[in-house]
Amino acid sequence: MVQLVKKNKVAAHSRRREGGVWKEVKRNKAIYAMLTPYFLIFFTFTVLPVVLSLLVSFTNFNMLEFPKWVGWRNYAQLFVRDDVFLIALKNTLLFAAITGPISYIACFVLAWVINEFPPKLRAIATLVFYAPALSGSAYIVWTLLFSSDSYGYINAFLLKWHLILEPILWLKTPKYILPIIIIVQLWLSLGTSFLAFIAGLQSMDKTLHEAGAIDGIRNRWQELWFITLPSMKPMLLFGAVIQITASFAVAEVATALAGFPSVKYAGHTIVTHLMDYGSIRFEMGYASSIATVLFVMMLGSNLIVRKLLTKVGE
Repeated sequence: MVQLVKKNKVAAHSRRREGGVWKEVKRNKAIYAMLTPYFLIFFTFTVLPVVLSLLVSFTNFNMLEFPKWVGWRNYAQLFVRDDVFLIALKNTLLFAAITGPISYIACFVLAWVINEFPPKLRAIATLVFYAPALSGSAYIVWTLLFSSDSYGYINAFLLKWHLILEPILWLKTPKYILPIIIIVQLWLSLGTSFLAFIAGLQSMDKTLHEAGAIDGIRNRWQELWFITLPSMKPMLLFGAVIQITASFAVAEVATALAGFPSVKYAGHTIVTHLMDYGSIRFEMGYASSIATVLFVMMLGSNLIVRKLLTKVGE
């Protein structure tokens, strides 16, 4: 009898919630109508492709024949037989572990420092630091710096000062390739998240600092931890998503500097491996399994970062 009463209460509560939701929808039907085109486009071009990619990852699909269900075979081959993928996985994890945190912290620290500048100087400094992310000739500069002949700037400098006897093949020697790619990616990393942090700092309520001073905030570090960071949690989360995506999805820098494929796959990443199977070999089932692994890695990293950001200011 008691269980029956509890079930009836739960059912009644559920009906009340559903009724409240429908009332809310009817009350704001104009807003939902305006949002509908966006949700349709988002579902069609984002959600649906992700779901289809997940399904295709369990098939053998070559773009010519109808997909054949193979179950977990693609994933087993990926982690057991594909030595190149394991190299790409190691490179990607190392790359993300270094560039992700460093670029994220650098974006915020520079934004925090630049925010203290006068308006005109702040605008110029923002443009200077953001310019590498806009420049299409960035790779040309670094290719000249690390050119393998004596005309490369670094080789020329080292030869002039007799630090080396012959030019170093920077972008053809496996032990140098990944560090160079990491350096270039860090140089290019002051992008969208940097601008988001600048905007967040500019839009902060100045009265919070006055209230903090009354409540016992005595220095800039306390102000940063207890006022600035908690007030910028949405921008911090947005910047984290952008930096995590950039660090895991590196491909353009690697292919521009080290070629495709790089020597002994020293600059190979998960995305370049995905490009190999998806856009060259057209093994779409296998390529989808690679994309799924990358998606899970990004999603897991975002969840961890989100949990860490909730502790900011505590």
